[in-house]
Amino acid sequence: MNSATASLAQRLSSSRRIVIVTHMNPDGDAMGSSLGLANHLSEAGHFATVIAPNEYPEFLAWLPGQELVKVFSIEKELCRKRMMDAEIIFCLDFNTLSRIGEAGEAVKASPAFKVLIDHHEQPETFAELLFHDVKACSTAQLVFDLIEGMGEKERISKNTGMCLYTGIMTDTASFRFPSTSAHTHAIAGYIKEIGVETWLAHEQVYDGNSYNRLRLTGYALSEKMKILKEVNCAYITLTKEELQRFGFRMGDTEGLVNYALSVRGMRLAAFFMEKENEVKISLRSKGNIDVNQLARKYFSGGGHRNAAGGNMKTTLAQAVELFEKVVQDPSQFQQ
Repeated sequence: MNSATASLAQRLSSSRRIVIVTHMNPDGDAMGSSLGLANHLSEAGHFATVIAPNEYPEFLAWLPGQELVKVFSIEKELCRKRMMDAEIIFCLDFNTLSRIGEAGEAVKASPAFKVLIDHHEQPETFAELLFHDVKACSTAQLVFDLIEGMGEKERISKNTGMCLYTGIMTDTASFRFPSTSAHTHAIAGYIKEIGVETWLAHEQVYDGNSYNRLRLTGYALSEKMKILKEVNCAYITLTKEELQRFGFRMGDTEGLVNYALSVRGMRLAAFFMEKENEVKISLRSKGNIDVNQLARKYFSGGGHRNAAGGNMKTTLAQAVELFEKVVQDPSQFQQ
């Protein structure tokens, strides 16, 4: 047990009021790691609350521990009070307070001891304790490692295991990405050994599409994907009106950018989604094309070398125009 792990274990040796907060537009790793940690701490006698900055996709609403979740955008005063009353705040799957919107000010104002658990590059220094590894496939993997490091691996319940497995599964695209290590598979194997029905995670996340979501995906691929052959790049755009036409719900565009990257020969892909006052941008790449650098330099974002995101306070057309201009010279973001 290293000094950081020992320090945290000591703080958790008696019952604590704990808040676990994750990033805006929570994905599978955000909710899986947060609920995995929340279940584990609750089972140990702590009072744990998970705070999501805004609503999360329906295909994650089955994860064990939903009763522990509060949504900041819906219950702001309650969430602020929980943060101010907390003794420990865990910040999961983000490394800058700007990634949690208004909730960031509440985290900053809280007198709680703050712990960051994350695998994204270039973390800010707002936490007293840091568990950070960019080589980890997911934050859920880091939570598992932390639990094991504190000597509590044998206490991992089926509920905790299911949440952590879902986080790992979604952030590795079902164990496809290069970040998937032998250690990742060993963790999945252990979770399977304790009796978690891992097939259920795949079924709930990937086989529960609404009719409208499938229609939106078909439309995006057939009508809204553009190929830039000269730079091995593909991108998809969707306007507010198009999203409304297909009854868009949170999570309906999850994974669209991966379809663009899957086109034979493509090394870089992007997805642009028009929102009320901004354009959300998702970036994916293969090999040495560093989309984390691209997102940080041009789109007020960041992430990993091969998976990142950002946003622009411009029109959709302006965001696409900038992207097309920038990718003409990939040497500026290629390692």
